Amino acid sequence: MTEMANYDVIVLGTGPAGLQAAIHAARKKVSVLVMGKETKSSLFHAHVENFCCLFNVSGQDMLDVGRQQAAKFGAQMLEEDVLSVTSNGSLFKMVTESGQELECKSLIVATGTARNKLGVAGEKEYLGKGVSYCVECDANFYKGEEVAVVGGASAAVSGALTLLGYARTVHLVCEELEVADVLKTQLKQSAVVIRENAKVKEIVGQTSVEGLVLDDGSKLEVSGVFIELGAKGLMELATHLGVRLDDEMKYIETNKKMETNIPGVFAAGDICGPPWQMAKAVGEGCVAGLNAATYAKKLSA
Repeated sequence: MTEMANYDVIVLGTGPAGLQAAIHAARKKVSVLVMGKETKSSLFHAHVENFCCLFNVSGQDMLDVGRQQAAKFGAQMLEEDVLSVTSNGSLFKMVTESGQELECKSLIVATGTARNKLGVAGEKEYLGKGVSYCVECDANFYKGEEVAVVGGASAAVSGALTLLGYARTVHLVCEELEVADVLKTQLKQSAVVIRENAKVKEIVGQTSVEGLVLDDGSKLEVSGVFIELGAKGLMELATHLGVRLDDEMKYIETNKKMETNIPGVFAAGDICGPPWQMAKAVGEGCVAGLNAATYAKKLSA
């Protein structure tokens, strides 16, 4: 484990909300770290035609410029996913997929909301009946059972390792492992059954999940399927911090300062709810960045 790194503000998310938050926080002369992978932003693959004062520009180009702007004002970038976030008195502590430990005075969550779906038969039908998108929410229901985690990024690998403390057998099904070497080594030294170069064809069962059919025709006899296709998501991170979500448990609730119910935790962008527009994300990012920086400065005074 590396030495603890301390920042005034850490921004989770490298989309327009996160980058705008970083720009405004850094301009207030506080130390800022932006975490996440640029290619995971929904803007990365988009083509923008409805953002004020810009016309016919690629999302990737906009993100590249945003990263340059944030860096110009002093923000640092770390292309890693966060595996855990905890509160330590007035500070927040994070552990990344490579094992780095980070600490900050204020935290901005701008990770977006998209739940990546498999899009296979049985996924929708068995949601809540063996299909889950949150290991840390539902792991306790599978004590002593055989389960599968689908995905090759940090959420899936971290989830599979977590499930070892509950399930009898844990399978990890993925086309390719895409995590830091430290996390990959931890996985391969564990009891998780790794099924790489594999895809899920169908989720099967009667009234609940009874198995997974893979693309090679083989079947895994499991009672639970955890679909974790990206980075650690809102539910996992919010669960540990106690951040209040809306009635449907989809979005983070904030006030006009983009503050959550947890002092020092701010949110911006799609994670705060519709409309799904970059203009809204950028505006909220600006407000969150300014107020997060102000909060951090008050703690330092």
